[in-house]
Amino acid sequence: MFARADRMIAELAAGEQRWAQTTLPQRVALLAEVHAAVAAQAEAWATTASRIKGLDADSPLGGEEWISGPYPLLTAAATLQQSLTRISRGTSPLAGARFGRAPGGRVTVRVLPHTAHEALLLHGFTAEVWMPPGVTADTVRSRAGLAELHPERTGGIGLVLGAGNITSIPPLDVLYELVAHNRVVLLKLNPVLEAMLPVYQAALAPLIEHGVLRILTGDGILGGYLAHHPGIVHVHITGSAATHDVVVYGAGPAGAERRAGGSPLLAKPITSELGGVAPIIVLPGNWSRRDLRYQAEHVATQRLHNGGYNCIAGQVVVLSRDWAQKDAFLVELRAAIGRTPARPAWYPGSDGRVAKAAAAYPGAERLGDGGRLLVVVGAGDPSAITATETFSPVLGVIELPGTGAEFLHAAVETVNRDFLGTLGANIIAEPRTIKSLGAGFREAVARLRYGTIAINTWTGLGFLTAAAPWGAYPGHTIDDVQSGIGIVHNALLIDSPERTVVSGPFRPFPHSVLHGEFALFPKPPWFVTSRSGAATGRLLSRFAAHPSWLRMPRVFASAFRA
Repeated sequence: MFARADRMIAELAAGEQRWAQTTLPQRVALLAEVHAAVAAQAEAWATTASRIKGLDADSPLGGEEWISGPYPLLTAAATLQQSLTRISRGTSPLAGARFGRAPGGRVTVRVLPHTAHEALLLHGFTAEVWMPPGVTADTVRSRAGLAELHPERTGGIGLVLGAGNITSIPPLDVLYELVAHNRVVLLKLNPVLEAMLPVYQAALAPLIEHGVLRILTGDGILGGYLAHHPGIVHVHITGSAATHDVVVYGAGPAGAERRAGGSPLLAKPITSELGGVAPIIVLPGNWSRRDLRYQAEHVATQRLHNGGYNCIAGQVVVLSRDWAQKDAFLVELRAAIGRTPARPAWYPGSDGRVAKAAAAYPGAERLGDGGRLLVVVGAGDPSAITATETFSPVLGVIELPGTGAEFLHAAVETVNRDFLGTLGANIIAEPRTIKSLGAGFREAVARLRYGTIAINTWTGLGFLTAAAPWGAYPGHTIDDVQSGIGIVHNALLIDSPERTVVSGPFRPFPHSVLHGEFALFPKPPWFVTSRSGAATGRLLSRFAAHPSWLRMPRVFASAFRA
């Protein structure tokens, strides 16, 4: 096992020299080959991922494996091609980008929609990158490109310890290491996704054949060996903070002692994406019955997509105890969780984590098939649900006093202070409520310390947006890693962003337009209650493989059957 790993690292050392000699136009061509190879493997990809997770690939839930599998890799490869093409022509990847302003002297960059196709396909959704205070638009433009501004300066061999939950994460991390950091890559798959190895090998064959990628499978012992291997200069991990600490400090009591003493074993840089407890802040307003039902399904999706095994799954709903419609919303939330299609508890340890949450909250409600837990904390201690990532179909609800600006302020302060992690936060608010808050709403968004903030959509859209950076809020260290260090995705290669803010319509079409929102998007295909998820996911991936205006009507026709 170790001998094979050593051989791969030696091969990558030679591959680094080839990568240094690979010109920008050649890299663009290589990414085009990857795009074509992923498109050719898309069906096998979605089918294999569905089998791993115990899903019927043709069921509505099978659509998740298209939309979070080949689709984001196809869009990332295409966007990276555009970025490198612009750099090769002496312009910035952000040439022509729309810049704006945010509170605190922040410059913003619009990254969704990024193309004319996206403007129609995701009509009503936007994403903007907020830079740290004081960074100018000229600086953002000139620094965009990262390591591709000097492609001949390679960065050694990077190790990617792949995620085990979402199948696009390992190859997306590979592309970011290779392009943004100019490091050739050794990818070790999580054992949970070992069956994806043949798909990955075929989809990423152009990189393997070029000598800049090697893929292997193995357990944590192999992962530890690779992380400390002298031929590896950098480690990137997607997983849990506990796994991160084992890599950095070692396992068992000795590792805990080294962590307490600030004495890491790992003598090289490490970046990470580690999840956390994502809040869903619901601002009180005057909602219709249709609004209550739709937003309850929205919240259920944020928790139950992929069975609840997402680093960005919404975990705790923050409600106003003074909201007149609070109880009505909770009735709809229970119903939405209950009618979500049943699925296996496929991720290892899920049942134990659900049982632990049930023990911490004896009054928790079992919904649906009994494997989903709703914890309404009330006057109890919220720490068990706000300080631990459950990584399972467990959804918590806490209540805070106040309405309007008072409630929003309390919610921001609470989640910043008490919730584990900083990967993503969600806000749901009726447009009139946002308007009534004026500039205070955007100022509250600025105070939220999260890497991605979603307003009337799910932070999962930020994950799916190729041009958007993805990662924890900046500033974590290995001894207090929270949701991780560094960013990925970011196909426009923006240097040192602070956060991404994504926004969507409060209501789906046609009710969005009837209530004054100009948004033509129906119920999103990623909703766990979507009836056409598989068909729409397949069509979206085929569109990303071969974008064409002529393909768009079929995508919309399927989406409207959700």
